[in-house]
This record gives sequence, structure tokens and C-alpha cells, in this order.
Amino acid sequence: MSEKLQKVLARAGHGSRRELEALIRAGRVSVNGKVAALGERLEDESAVVRIDGHTVSAKAQEEVVCRVLAYYKPEGELCTRHDPDGRRTVFDRLPKIRGSRWISVGRLDANTSGLLLFTTDGELANRLMHPSRQVEREYLVRVFGEVTEDKVRNLVRGVQLDDGLARFEDVVYAGGEGINHTFYVVINEGRNREVRRLWESQDTTVSRLKRVRYGDIFLDKKLPRGGWMELDLKQVNYLRELVELRPEDETMLDESKDNTSRKRERSRSQKIRRAVRRHEERVTAPAPKGRRKPTTATNKSSSGEHGSRTKASTAGNGQTAGKGQAGGKGRTGGKPAPKSTPRTRK
Repeated sequence: MSEKLQKVLARAGHGSRRELEALIRAGRVSVNGKVAALGERLEDESAVVRIDGHTVSAKAQEEVVCRVLAYYKPEGELCTRHDPDGRRTVFDRLPKIRGSRWISVGRLDANTSGLLLFTTDGELANRLMHPSRQVEREYLVRVFGEVTEDKVRNLVRGVQLDDGLARFEDVVYAGGEGINHTFYVVINEGRNREVRRLWESQDTTVSRLKRVRYGDIFLDKKLPRGGWMELDLKQVNYLRELVELRPEDETMLDESKDNTSRKRERSRSQKIRRAVRRHEERVTAPAPKGRRKPTTATNKSSSGEHGSRTKASTAGNGQTAGKGQAGGKGRTGGKPAPKSTPRTRK
């Protein structure tokens, strides 16, 4: 074992590679009692590694099983692990795991909803987020204002923003009335508020924004807001191969949990919805005197809190984040566009 420290820790799920590099620079990581230096290599897997004084695991590559969750982020939740003001975060409803933690693959604005991926593999998260990988993100966007052919043409050709040139890979009209119009748009990077800023550059306001696809992973129509599902082995390996990581041959999902029966699928969907409702009730209920208001709750999957380590590819939490469930490449749109509103492909 001879790998860079930040890479080993990222793979073990202690953060993305960028986050860990920042921790090492700040002197918050030590190896065998000595403060680690950026670029230091871990030669011995039995070495004692600490972050902020807490011992953490540094597993060899073959010992780590990559897990990925698809989460339906509601509007209003923050993409941060902890909020000092006690507001809801996207981590509040995720299942608890031992010896690792969930890492978000990118972020969504507080007032943006839709598909957000989480993984236990920091290296996978880092590569998926990196601009050089050009991973497509598709959004359903509702805009307020007149949308002309010239505006759409500008958005596809490229617009100079404060942080550089930006453009939509694809723009497809999906219907609307009056000056409210809906489009599917595709970008292949994750700059801050990029979709909103592109439309604003054309004097058009985004009134609703929802991510429906990341790569070829789609937001499943059966998944309620605030619900999550674990990707099967085939989907995990699709993401890994997309960013040139070796494929996995194991999953934490239980192959005995068959998800082919429609009756079971309905039952599991209902369980997810009930769990989400219980979480909403706990968060919004007034706290009794002398006790703190609960702020977190965890979705329980039908396969248990941690699952079992098997060579399988079945759905977690009773669902599979299936391709083509919501959104999609090559769509033809809905209603015909109004006279001044084009349907444009790249």
C-alpha cells in the first residue's frame, strides 16, 4: 500500500479529495502522531490516522465497497453537513452508516429541488464533480418572461458570465402559458447557480428549477420529495466507468430483497412516503418544554440500516433509480412552442 493520504481517506469516505487536502493544509490530519503534509504517502495500512484528533479508518482499496444514493432534494434544504441556525440540510434524512459517511456529489441551491447523488467514495465524488469530466446534468426549468429565438440561440452558443463562458448543451421547450414557459436544459459542469445566471443574462427570471438527471441516472418518478434510494451495482459501475475508476464486484444491498413484484414496489414506495411524512411531523411539531426540538430523522430502508455485503444488484430502500424515469436525453418536449418561443436542439 503506497498511496497519497488524501486519496486513501477520500476512498474510505472521510470527505472529497479537495476537502481532505484543505484539512491536511490546515494541519488537522496526523499519521502516527505526526502532523501530515500535503502529498504525503501512506505506506502502511496499519498506520494510525487522525482527523481533528479522532482516529479514522484508512482502508486498502480492495476493502472498500462503493455505495451511491439518489436523493430527491426538496426546496428549502441546504447542501451543508451542519447549519448553525438549525435549518434543514440534505444530510438529515440519509441512512446512518458505520465507519464512513455520505459525501454529496456537487450541490443544489436551497431553492432548487431534484436529484442529488451521495456516495461513500470520495474519489468517485471528486471525479464526477471535476469540470474536465463533462458529466451532463439535466434540469427542468420554469422561466418568467419573453423567450425569443435569439435568446435561446445565445444560450446555446455561449454567454460570458463573471466566471467565464457558459452555455447550455441542449434546450428543449416543454410548454407554457403567457409569459411562463418550461424548458429542459442540459449543462456539463456544476458552477454556482449556473442555470439561473444563464437565463438572467437574457433578462429572463427562473421561477422554478429542478434537476432530473445526472449522467444517465434519472430522478425516479416513484421517489417522493425527501426520499432516497440506493443505486444497484450496475448503476454504481456506470458512474465509476464514466470517470475511469475500476468497477465494483460487491454491493451492500441484499439480493434476497426482490423488487420485481409490483405489489412490493408499491409497498416500498408507501414506506418511503410514510418515513418522509414522519420526518416532516417531527421537524415541524412544537418541542415540549424542557426538551430540544428534534431536527433530524433517518429514512429506514426495507433492507435494514446497513444492508448486507453481497454480490448483487437490487434496489436499496425498495427502489431502483431507473434510467428514463424522469427527464431524459433526446426528448421531443410537450406542447408546441409559442410563436416567439423556439424549440431548439444544439
